[in-house]
Amino acid sequence: MTHQHDGGAHLHNETHHDGDAAQFWDEVYREKAKRWSGNPNPQLIAEATGLVPGTALDLGCGEGADAIWLAQHGWTVTAVDVSAVALERAAAHAADVGIQDGIAWLRRDFASWHPEEGFDLVSSQFLHSPILPWRDSLASAAAAVAPGGALLVVGHHPDGLTPWSGHKDMKDKFFTPEDLVEALTRGPGSWRINVADSRERVVTGPEGQQATTIDSVLRATRRS
Repeated sequence: MTHQHDGGAHLHNETHHDGDAAQFWDEVYREKAKRWSGNPNPQLIAEATGLVPGTALDLGCGEGADAIWLAQHGWTVTAVDVSAVALERAAAHAADVGIQDGIAWLRRDFASWHPEEGFDLVSSQFLHSPILPWRDSLASAAAAVAPGGALLVVGHHPDGLTPWSGHKDMKDKFFTPEDLVEALTRGPGSWRINVADSRERVVTGPEGQQATTIDSVLRATRRS
């Protein structure tokens, strides 16, 4: 599974681990004192800024930057990740910026856990996994959106992977905006597609090199 970071896509292979996904991701986070940049995802800021705050579900919250940004902008957030290490860091970061309430941190494995319906915003940012098909993740996220609520999915475009990502042969793990729209509209519920874009960003690699990556962005409103 992967989350957005400055260097573009990096898909850790959970299948190479002898234990479960939680143990694997705890070890991944322990490799560095700070795994991600600490900044909220730019597409979240771009798409959620104009929404009326309510309840939000942040799937794969990592070290908490998106959840903290949402809470700072009036949302009541349920932030979910499989890693206890990531969640501990996220809660500490929230406390550091003065957020005592407004975020519930939950440890859940997305392979077996499915959120209940009822959220005004469900955000899935760069939640790529070598095990869980992205269409299954999309269906689970969509099912958690309340009628009238928004689904925001952002991921790596298969044609925008960075040279250092090492995943040129795993393009089926990523998706285009058109892929997202097709999968969402074929599933249950009725949706209004607000945004379906490919957006370029310049990212910095592990050795300071730069490249242009492409984000696939979908924002949709659930009618029913």
